[in-house]
Amino acid sequence: MSEYDYDLFVIGGGSGGVRAARIAATHGARVGIAEEYRYGGTCVIRGCVPKKLFVYASHFAESFEDAVGFGWSTKKVSFDWWTLISNKDKEIDRLNKIYITNLEKAGVELFNTRAEMRDPHSVFLVAEQRHVTAKYILIATGGVVKVDEQLPGIEHVITSNEAFHLEALPERIVIAGGGYIAVEFAGIFAGLGVDTTLLYRGDKILRGFDDDVRDHLTAEMKKKGIDVVTGQVFTKIEKHGEVLKGTLKNGEVLEAGQIMFAIGRAPYTQGLGLEHAGVETRANGAIKVDEYSQTNVDHIYAVGDVTDRVALTPVAIREGHAVADNLFDGKDIRMDHSLIPTAVFSQPEIGTVGLTEAEAREKFGDVDIYKSTFRPMKHTLSGRDERMLMKLIVEPVTDKVVGCHIMGPDAGEMAQLLGISVKMGATKADFDSTMAVHPTASEELVTMRTKWSG
Repeated sequence: MSEYDYDLFVIGGGSGGVRAARIAATHGARVGIAEEYRYGGTCVIRGCVPKKLFVYASHFAESFEDAVGFGWSTKKVSFDWWTLISNKDKEIDRLNKIYITNLEKAGVELFNTRAEMRDPHSVFLVAEQRHVTAKYILIATGGVVKVDEQLPGIEHVITSNEAFHLEALPERIVIAGGGYIAVEFAGIFAGLGVDTTLLYRGDKILRGFDDDVRDHLTAEMKKKGIDVVTGQVFTKIEKHGEVLKGTLKNGEVLEAGQIMFAIGRAPYTQGLGLEHAGVETRANGAIKVDEYSQTNVDHIYAVGDVTDRVALTPVAIREGHAVADNLFDGKDIRMDHSLIPTAVFSQPEIGTVGLTEAEAREKFGDVDIYKSTFRPMKHTLSGRDERMLMKLIVEPVTDKVVGCHIMGPDAGEMAQLLGISVKMGATKADFDSTMAVHPTASEELVTMRTKWSG
């Protein structure tokens, strides 16, 4: 009989933890998993999935306007917030049950409780007030939303967590932040008819993205009526009845029914008892791991946002799968976090893979740029003033496409396929020799021939 209760015990039932538990169990391991909230994690319960459902909902206002140019009459259109909330909740419940079912089918033992480390091989199940032991332990607790705890009046703000459960839509909202979540929710609320302001401390939104993408999105958001304020932060927030008043560092006061903070997420390690197991963390609480997702304690691993490597759900899933395969199927998989395609469900949508122009110039020196902006075919009849952006970055010595950035309808879908091409080392000549699919927006990717000289 084994000296441990489990071969693998997973702390955290999000996408990465669930994948690791399920795959390990299919390899014959005895697996336990603990989740203190709901299975599915940030992405499924209060992140990517409900957010994209909200994005879909917010698109319809423009779709109804666009339909008129195609001969449709949309005079009786209306929107009900609670129908959206109710249907969203039903879908999240369905997905939560699927996660649980898949774990149970694989033979994983589930514990609906917070779990904390007590020593290198022991986990304390808080709700059950007992310990379990495991040969290997995987920490996959994800991240938590960040707010400025020192800001006077911070108790009056909401985060993305509460935004999914508002009693009613506000007439006006101010969103603090400039990353994925901030720009996505700005588009959501604006699309649902809310007077929306995006407030960001930096000079350009979407830090880390290509500058052309950042500038283009800002311009398009402004066209949609979103007030984008950069270089400013709140110094205090006050509540006056149903109105919130946020004072900026320049003295200006913004009034709103809701103020939402979307300034990022922090690794969720507080109170996990990592010190009892000797697990090292960084200054921000993130767990230090190597390319195998292994901590400094050789039998303890960590995957996903809790490691603060690449905070994307598919990355956590891949990391969790790799840990399970390495430990219980004899494989030797090292995580490669380069060339990860990603999408931002802003409005317009962004799809990107590879290096930004600034990164490419820093790495290679001279690079060739191919860029095009144009009106999507749909808007030739809708009349909407929205332009699409496509940009290829090419390393001239090898002719490899090292970066691809798209903004416009279905950009995320295109990024997934472009990710394959760029990952395989496709050259500009490969793009040029590929037959165009007409009439599509994506054909622009294989028909751009003139280098950008602007």
